[in-house]
Amino acid sequence: MKTVISTSGMSMQDVVDIARHGSKIEISQEALDAMAKTRADVEAKAASDTPVYGISTGFGALAQRHIPIEDRVQLQKSLIRSHAAGMGDPVETEVVRALMALRLKTMCSGRTGVRPLVAQTYAAILNAGITPRVLEYGSLGCSGDLAPLSHCALVLMGEGRAFGPDGVEAPVPELFKAAGIAPVELREKEGLALINGTDGMLGMLILALSDIDRLLDQADLIAAMSVEGQMGTDQVFRSELHEDLRPHPGQAKSAANMFAALQGSEIVSSHRHGDGVVQDAYSLRCAPQVAGAVRDTADHARLVASREIRAIIDNPVVLEDGEVTSNGNFHGAPVAYVLDFLAIALADLGSISERRTDRFLDVSRNRGLPPFLASDPGVDSGLMIAQYTQAAMVSENKRLANPASVDSIPSSAMQEDHVSMGWHAGRKLRKVVDNTRRILAIELTAAARGVELRAPYKPAPKTGKLIDELRKSVQGIGPDRDLGPELEAANLLLKNWQG
Repeated sequence: MKTVISTSGMSMQDVVDIARHGSKIEISQEALDAMAKTRADVEAKAASDTPVYGISTGFGALAQRHIPIEDRVQLQKSLIRSHAAGMGDPVETEVVRALMALRLKTMCSGRTGVRPLVAQTYAAILNAGITPRVLEYGSLGCSGDLAPLSHCALVLMGEGRAFGPDGVEAPVPELFKAAGIAPVELREKEGLALINGTDGMLGMLILALSDIDRLLDQADLIAAMSVEGQMGTDQVFRSELHEDLRPHPGQAKSAANMFAALQGSEIVSSHRHGDGVVQDAYSLRCAPQVAGAVRDTADHARLVASREIRAIIDNPVVLEDGEVTSNGNFHGAPVAYVLDFLAIALADLGSISERRTDRFLDVSRNRGLPPFLASDPGVDSGLMIAQYTQAAMVSENKRLANPASVDSIPSSAMQEDHVSMGWHAGRKLRKVVDNTRRILAIELTAAARGVELRAPYKPAPKTGKLIDELRKSVQGIGPDRDLGPELEAANLLLKNWQG
């Protein structure tokens, strides 16, 4: 697998391929030529007596100090070393690779003023499977994801800490020697160009959207299975009730998914007439309205991500005519807002999933199923505590849905007096995505039992296929047993299942 980066950048799928699947990077000749051209502009500015931010001045609140030529290489080194001030646990490899790929994309635009060598070495680090040790805390989502990107730049310099392709931490010089990579001595403007972007928060957004797309299709199928197992109706999912009456595209998509998933179900057909139930509970009947709203939220977030990935974010930036000028495009507000919005939407998706699970376990509402779907209720507790686990994650998601982007803490002696907190919006969204998958895995475990207990009636082909996949690693109803590994197996099924 290969990804070619040109001056026009890359796609969101390219980012996922580099971050998760080890796609090798090639820089186009067009991009190398563009970098060489703007590098010449930067070097001309560096030789001038006129102060230019990022080239011949200090940074942030220290921007008023003019730096003499003989100190400018040290200026770049000092910038990276001082800004690599992260703390906390190491960030996941896929996040580091995503943010590096996005920073490399911006370098290849030819607007940052770095030498082609810098971009080529950055690509070589990614291609060698070397991952800088980036720590969780250090970005305020403004002036770029400064500390995370600085830890990556430190490795480019042959310093800092990194993990090899085997995932084991090793000294950077050893990793470079094994990969045939020479460290880079940064020159004017290059240190700043390596750290001044929204790459971390954008990378987390792109990875989350990839996960959410799959989760939403799975959520529709599992919700349909719950409707089936709880003797609900498929008629509320007919297209004329959605496309014609309330034309939200996400709602129409989820309703169509659920209606299709229930076609051919003997269970649904068995009570279509004369069962006395007028309307199903909201958690069944309104599933497309909730999942559909999540879909529309994801589509809006995808629009923002598609714009941001086309952006060239650096400060200062080199314009077409060679002018080097300051700007505020590193502010992460657009990305931070949608990261928070997605966390809110997914928290609600998990909440309605938990309500469907709870209905399966309550003998007063589950239409003839055993209490807690237990094999021998009283002796066995069935899925009683699985719902507790699910409820705990639903509750945590509600806490994590509190937006990070409404907060701001001034920094850099009040020069950077409003920040986005987008990095932290991304960090908590990753947790919400993982929790939501596990919440759906528990609903799947309950719904599969409920459907099987409706025998001799058979499920629909689509829901039946998912149950068959589940049964390869998770047993059906029977005496109580260690349930934790089975719930995790259901989670891994959803994480890996292509449908």
